[in-house]
Amino acid sequence: MKLIQILKVAVIPVLTVLSLLSASNKVLADYLTSQGSGGNYRYELWSSDDNSGYYLKIWSSEASPNSDAYSTTGTFTSSREALIDFDCNYAEINLPECPR
Repeated sequence: MKLIQILKVAVIPVLTVLSLLSASNKVLADYLTSQGSGGNYRYELWSSDDNSGYYLKIWSSEASPNSDAYSTTGTFTSSREALIDFDCNYAEINLPECPR
């Protein structure tokens, strides 16, 4: 009987901690893909862990690197689509893909 009590007291908490640690490794996180600038703005291109979506964080070119983003865009389906959006709307580059 004492062996069962010892197992309950020692094994169950250890298994609980191990399951929590393994679950935390499965959490998806965004990561920085690239950065650049154009016009009066600079950007960071971020991607989801599974590359299913991209978004831009945009700052004024004079803003401190530690400041909050001036703007954060919605989600794009590709990095190309996100960078075209930056070029058309912030860098003011006239591309054929830019809406008129």
